[in-house]
Amino acid sequence: MSQRPDPGRSPRRTLDPFPEPGLAALGLRPGDRVRFRRRADERWKEAVVVRRERDGSVGLRDAKGAARAITIERLQVRTTGPRGGTVWESLAERAARTEQLELL
Repeated sequence: MSQRPDPGRSPRRTLDPFPEPGLAALGLRPGDRVRFRRRADERWKEAVVVRRERDGSVGLRDAKGAARAITIERLQVRTTGPRGGTVWESLAERAARTEQLELL
């Protein structure tokens, strides 16, 4: 017998192995970890990428589970530095570099 899903719980979603076209243009994939802050006087908050929004912003889930739509200029992505450590880079810079590489 099959069990009926609990109406209070949402079914688990698996991450698509093929990146979304809007996120791929930015060099992102669903599930990537980013950080953001809405104002210059706030601390950085970490989040997970969910999707690309219609207005061009990036849809995120923060540590508390709240959905956010943050513009590209306010996001930073985690990369590996020259010595193997974690370095945070502006998403706008990464997107520009990704766009330039596609032109080649």
